[in-house]
Amino acid sequence: MAEYRRGAPTVFEIHLHLVWITKYRRPALKGEVATRVRDLIRDICGQHEVSIMKGHVSKDQVRLSISLPPQVTISRLMQWLKGRTAHHLLAEFPHLKSSSGDDILWARGYFCCSSGNVTDEVIAKYIAEQNIDQDEDFKVDG
Repeated sequence: MAEYRRGAPTVFEIHLHLVWITKYRRPALKGEVATRVRDLIRDICGQHEVSIMKGHVSKDQVRLSISLPPQVTISRLMQWLKGRTAHHLLAEFPHLKSSSGDDILWARGYFCCSSGNVTDEVIAKYIAEQNIDQDEDFKVDG
């Protein structure tokens, strides 16, 4: 069985796959920039108790497999990751600014998918086997 993480009143295992890309898929994440992105992501995740299980910075995208605590929302985490990395990178590497002068490093949006050891089918089977005879999809006990 997987090792669950523990908080004050909680036990949890929330795994996510996150992907985001550079604006216009510009190949901007190379060399020192890519290394700095990795270091910034590690710092941000560490500040919020987000564990990085795997990560990859390629020339135009970042992919992460993470485990996050329940109090950290996905949208807030992405706001921190994209906002803070862009702020630091654009300040430290002036060549990342486009010729039009816009200070946008990342494209809008991101991809997020939950992952883990338990599939939807296993959860549905567990819930169905609770010996409750009411509504098929959403049962009430008591």
